Amino acid sequence: MLRLDPGEGRIRTARSFRAWEGGGEYNTSRGLRKCFGYKTAVCSAFVDNEVGHLVEDFIMQGGVATDFIKWRDDDGIGRTVRNGLNFTERGFGVRGAVGNPDRGNTAASQIKPGDFDWDDIFGKHGVRWFHTGGIFAALSTSTAEATIEAVKKAKEHGVIVSYDLNYRPSLWKTIGGLKKAQEVNREIARYVDVMIGNEEDFTASLGFQVKGQEETLGEIELDAFKNMIETAVKEFPNFKVAATTLRHVITATKNDWSAILWHDGQFYESRKYPGLEILDRVGGGDSFASGLQFAFMEFNDPQKAVEYGAAHGALASTTPGDTSMATRKEVEKQIAGGGARVVR
Repeated sequence: MLRLDPGEGRIRTARSFRAWEGGGEYNTSRGLRKCFGYKTAVCSAFVDNEVGHLVEDFIMQGGVATDFIKWRDDDGIGRTVRNGLNFTERGFGVRGAVGNPDRGNTAASQIKPGDFDWDDIFGKHGVRWFHTGGIFAALSTSTAEATIEAVKKAKEHGVIVSYDLNYRPSLWKTIGGLKKAQEVNREIARYVDVMIGNEEDFTASLGFQVKGQEETLGEIELDAFKNMIETAVKEFPNFKVAATTLRHVITATKNDWSAILWHDGQFYESRKYPGLEILDRVGGGDSFASGLQFAFMEFNDPQKAVEYGAAHGALASTTPGDTSMATRKEVEKQIAGGGARVVR
């Protein structure tokens, strides 16, 4: 999507917006490319007009390959297809961040099975890892079907599949609500190697329960969350990894931040970032996912995976926009306990 950001102000009173690109899967792929140096590509669809090509230009600046983007004809006013927008307030202090997406009838929401040649993509281009998530699956009935098609094909070709549950009730309510969300996500889950999501995601999207679920993650008992993960991996033995960030929201601009990861019967916790000062929280979870992916592909080490993920997500929260501006050296400095002294 094209993100429109009013900076320190409010959407409702803005006279100007700063333009960024954003989207869960893209944010993750961009982090892998720009911060960690891995070659990545995005599979999506845009309308062939000036707005679509603006988003394409952002993607190119991020170093993410655009080879698999589908271009749809412009009807002139967006009657049949359009590009998605996302108006996003950063929040400050007691005023929380606000996302106001405008993405109905978008080219991405019209993606359907058969639009991408997955046998070619997974079989001939050296793909090691495929990442998608619950927001894309919830855009329409056809995107849910396309997601299922993609993860099945990835598994046929031996590609690692990660999935960020990212439950958004507003997206599911017109295509079947909670019941449909669980039906779709439980089918997708059968093909997932790395499942990412907080307690609300696991509860709403997959139907698992955790004691104290009315509280926010980080405030519930950690043991209860661990028990829920252990229950989930018993039902879905294909999960090789389950992971989430742990955030205790003090204010919109100060969170206690860390992460936890389950792998092969054992839990791994990252170092803690208490009182993390946040400039823009959007995309922190996506940067966690890309750090995790990098460390597994680079080191095959679950402790390093949760550390790289947590550090990358923390750094991404200190800069504006959905995507990370961090470097690998900065991530590794945080993992080692480095501070915020001026660098000259």
